[in-house]
Amino acid sequence: MKKKNSTMPLLFKNLRKIDPETKVIYCKRCVMSNQRPRISFNDEGICSACLFAEYKKKMVDWDKREKELADLCDKHRSKDGTWDVIVPGSGGKDGSYVAYRLKKDFGMTPLTVTRSPMVPSELGRKNLENFVRAGFDNIQNSPNGEINRKLSKITFEEFGDSHLPFIYGMINFPYQIAVKYKIKLIFYGEDGELEYGGSLERYNEPVLETKYTIQTKFTSLTPQHWQSRGINKSHLQGYLPPPMLSLIKLGVQAHYFSYYENWKPERNLDVVKKYLGFNVIKNGRSEGTFTNFASLDDKIYSFHYYLAFIKFGIGRTTSDANHQIRDGIITRDKAVDLVKKYDSEFPRKHFDEFLDYLEITKTEFHKIVDKFRRPIIWKRDDGEWKLRHQVSKL
Repeated sequence: MKKKNSTMPLLFKNLRKIDPETKVIYCKRCVMSNQRPRISFNDEGICSACLFAEYKKKMVDWDKREKELADLCDKHRSKDGTWDVIVPGSGGKDGSYVAYRLKKDFGMTPLTVTRSPMVPSELGRKNLENFVRAGFDNIQNSPNGEINRKLSKITFEEFGDSHLPFIYGMINFPYQIAVKYKIKLIFYGEDGELEYGGSLERYNEPVLETKYTIQTKFTSLTPQHWQSRGINKSHLQGYLPPPMLSLIKLGVQAHYFSYYENWKPERNLDVVKKYLGFNVIKNGRSEGTFTNFASLDDKIYSFHYYLAFIKFGIGRTTSDANHQIRDGIITRDKAVDLVKKYDSEFPRKHFDEFLDYLEITKTEFHKIVDKFRRPIIWKRDDGEWKLRHQVSKL
């Protein structure tokens, strides 16, 4: 693919990172702080994610992008109805939406690929069943439970994120399937680095780049690191990409759908509810946030968000509210109220299952969690941990 113009627009000029170890500041448009890794701010105190949202509204020709998508599909579409694109997804709103759009509007024949959740929920199972029933082929990969628990425990202890092994599999297993079935095109949903706050380095790039992904999503972990912790390389087969030579020889490319269409989670939700039998949490919400429609397939995924709150002082509510601010659904003032109400919520509902999965005690859990509390974020007051800083209304 021809490389996109890498010249940064004026909108992104004068961005700088605010040292997260010496200062905590919050965006003037959303409720994101400088504690999110790789995020930057301009001189007016507006974060890179909000500027990217402005860029999408003012400077992107979405009709042209859709034409690019149509041309890409024309290049890869099978003539006999065999699989011609891989779409990773769990039956959730985003992967399901991408598969639906590619099939209905671009005449593609998706093979959907699911990485099994660590502790599957009944709602997640039902949504995946409904998605398949609606007319999609699906391959589900369930990794060795013993190995996955060991890997998850290691990453929880070392990085404060038990879901890193899941993310490895979610990204890499579709590449393995691409090589196995000789499918050259993969479509992921959104580029989270751009949509939720991070580096703007690849603001104009549709293709997932391997080295960049390792740095931003995999914490730069290598097979050698796992082996140093006693994990045999043969047990990592379901977590690693196929040999790079096989990907190059076949010409596999993974694209972000969010490059071609203005990414709107609530729009995705409306479509999959209407056409694919997607269910949300009835009369409730996900722990740690005010929404009821995202990351529903895994009972213990809330701990991924909770540890982000511990490490950076920003949790799941912050993430959800920011996107809704940028999409004009809620105001910043409303988001501040939501963050103060839900961001710090401890995910009690499936705490015992989380402990059981990692085979740790409550004491061990809190000891591990507390070592990720940075002094810039937390203070000890009357025996309780309290935030030193919290977002406020302007």
